[in-house]
Amino acid sequence: MRWSLPLTCVVCVAVPLSASAQAPLRFDLIPKELTNAAGQYQPLRTKLVIPDVPRDKVICFCLYTTHRGVLKLSAQLYPLADGESRTVTLAVERNGQWQKLADENVDGLGWQAVFRIADWDDAQRVKYRVTHPGGASYEGVIRANPRDQDEIVVGNFSCNSNTDRNLKPDILANLRVLDPDLLFFAGDQSYDHKEHLAAWLQFGRQFGDIIKDRPTVTIPDDHDVGHPNLWGEGGELSTIAGNADGGYAMPVEYVNMVQRQQTAHLPDPYDPTPIKRGITVYYTSLNVGGIDFAILEDRKWKTGPAGFIPKMGPRPDHINDPQYDRQAVDVPEAELLGQRQLKFLRDWGQTWTNAEMKCVLSQTPFAGAAHLHGGKQDRLLADLDSNGWPQSGRNAALKEIRKAFAFMMSGDQHLSTVIHHGVNSWGDAGVQFTSPSIWNLYGRSWVPLEPALAPYPKSPLPSAGNYYDGFGNKLTMAAYANPTAENYQGTGFGIVRFQKSSRAIVMECWPRFVDVTKPDATQYPGWPLTVSQLDNYGREPIAWLPTLVIDGPDDPVVQIVDEDSGDVVYTVRINGRRFAPKVFREGTYTVRIGEGTNRVERAGVETIGERDGRTLSVMWPK
Repeated sequence: MRWSLPLTCVVCVAVPLSASAQAPLRFDLIPKELTNAAGQYQPLRTKLVIPDVPRDKVICFCLYTTHRGVLKLSAQLYPLADGESRTVTLAVERNGQWQKLADENVDGLGWQAVFRIADWDDAQRVKYRVTHPGGASYEGVIRANPRDQDEIVVGNFSCNSNTDRNLKPDILANLRVLDPDLLFFAGDQSYDHKEHLAAWLQFGRQFGDIIKDRPTVTIPDDHDVGHPNLWGEGGELSTIAGNADGGYAMPVEYVNMVQRQQTAHLPDPYDPTPIKRGITVYYTSLNVGGIDFAILEDRKWKTGPAGFIPKMGPRPDHINDPQYDRQAVDVPEAELLGQRQLKFLRDWGQTWTNAEMKCVLSQTPFAGAAHLHGGKQDRLLADLDSNGWPQSGRNAALKEIRKAFAFMMSGDQHLSTVIHHGVNSWGDAGVQFTSPSIWNLYGRSWVPLEPALAPYPKSPLPSAGNYYDGFGNKLTMAAYANPTAENYQGTGFGIVRFQKSSRAIVMECWPRFVDVTKPDATQYPGWPLTVSQLDNYGREPIAWLPTLVIDGPDDPVVQIVDEDSGDVVYTVRINGRRFAPKVFREGTYTVRIGEGTNRVERAGVETIGERDGRTLSVMWPK
């Protein structure tokens, strides 16, 4: 049975912590064999090696997704010896019998085989088995797409530091109870820059037992591809230490191997055209249970700062000069997502087939959300590695994302936060939940020098509220989990619950080693936190259109088009048959209701100044 918390929080407000919730964290899931003399968890710091496994264990783990009638499954093997077969077989169990689906060759560089099975019936739950002729066999479950489930649960993870090579039994135990429908690993699954194969196999040993039975999204970030930080610059070659000149430093074959190992099981890319030097892409979308996820590569086209802006700190990407001009660093030529991914977001945001809510998955948040960095917790005024820079690129991304009322999830920062982004005013864009580190190599903290311009309602946290980041971007810090020695440097994982009937989005932030089944189990202060789907376009209206009263199917898609510019203002699946469309200038609009050929359109709809009770009746064709 899936474990679920009683929800007492209200939309956009943190739950006030009771006295028991303010008690010290209880670490009930630290295995005795992994503790030191003081009873604390003892991380394992050892050299990374690829173990010599028995030949009936050469299949390490499998990852899969199903999307629009296609199953994609990748099988990761240990290196095969000369003379061993380079073929594996995928079979599924039907009516008590194993039925072979396909054979695939094993890639000799990354030791991986990728299956793509068309005409997949995702309404069925089936067991699968991958076998190797040498006797290895690996089994898991391909879940049915949970379309009829009201609540879709997503696990949110990132930053699996190589300063702890232990298995993760505490995380797996909690995940078996929480039973997510989807797992999202936002990047830095590996910190061993030139040894991704060995690190990826270790990741499989750590998480394979929970990954094998549910769809999983893994996307590589900077450390995965051998960088301390990554500005992909469309595939250029990086040649300086620290890689702030932009591009990739590792050989193209290595970068493509990493991407294949981590993303080949994802749905087919939106546009598979490689970038410069033949580096592959993977940005795409995935629908699980009516939640439509856009999977981004937010580093791939990002411009490197070296040579674009003057050095204003100890390195090209760190600004420590108190005299710096925030607007001057917003160089017009600098890119963030790039035009290809902006086009993808635009198309994805307007496509709502079988989608009830939308969510963007990215490597890092769209803001500079940390002030103190590193072991000494040195103060940093602005970090050009964050997606707060370049500001124009950040705003362009948020404008596309908010048009779909899309929530956001990310990792990378070693600091868990919930941020309500602002473009022109606080909270006028979407909400983003950044996961804590699985294990924290490099601590970051939210410690602003100035008080909030407006506090976050009912938050127990002293620095929650409206702020500017180091680039002048507006952000509302709703929750943050600063690292301390007592909380094992802010480590843990996130859970997001998409509740389709109410359109609520519930965020949970669990520390490592806390047993979620205990009655007094404590999340990080400030969580759980709930927002609504409509909060993800929190922009205040200038005017309204008459309230739509729809005589037709429940929960139709509504799209608002500005007739003066021809631009789509937003697209959303409403909850029910009544909807009051807000707009951001007075004028005339086209209202489209429904999808594809099953759509009703009303042109020439004029704005009203206030919501005064006027309605627009829409009769569905019989």
